[in-house]
Amino acid sequence: MIKHTPRSVPRYHPLPIAPAALKELQVADDAGRPVVPFTAHEDGVPLACVGSPLRCCLRSIEAGDRVALVSYAPLRRWAAGTGADPGAYDEQGPVFVHAEAGACAGPDAAAEGYPFARPGALRTVRRYNAEGQIVGGRYFEIPQDAQRGFDDAFDEAFADPEVALVHVRALEYGCFQFEVRRP
Repeated sequence: MIKHTPRSVPRYHPLPIAPAALKELQVADDAGRPVVPFTAHEDGVPLACVGSPLRCCLRSIEAGDRVALVSYAPLRRWAAGTGADPGAYDEQGPVFVHAEAGACAGPDAAAEGYPFARPGALRTVRRYNAEGQIVGGRYFEIPQDAQRGFDDAFDEAFADPEVALVHVRALEYGCFQFEVRRP
């Protein structure tokens, strides 16, 4: 039996919401709604979010963070930069971000592994081509060796030469977690 040891550096680079997009989302979300910032509290007032993922820095919300729940359209934003037209595949959904300019330092360069990789959590790994169309995907239960599991899922996705990028989403609510692009 082959024994795999965990690696500290993932084979693929998980991408957060880009700083320019974050700046826009701190004013109005991708559904056109103004942002309503709040402070995260352990008691869940006004919204139970401590421990939830921040997509701007790929870390979990801590009590005292100033955050906002915004509607985000990751494929639309990617397509705007590439000239693709995702058409009906353009999705938007809820994500938490830091609510105020300058509050987010981006991902921690020293962080190991993939973000939000809690063993047992259910995800979808959705594949898109260069035109922004869905070209496949799969259900994914994060295994005990989360990094190896994600690496294998991304290897499988990018084995198809048509796949340009992959979105990882929470299965329960469909929330965008992070993006990985073809290396």
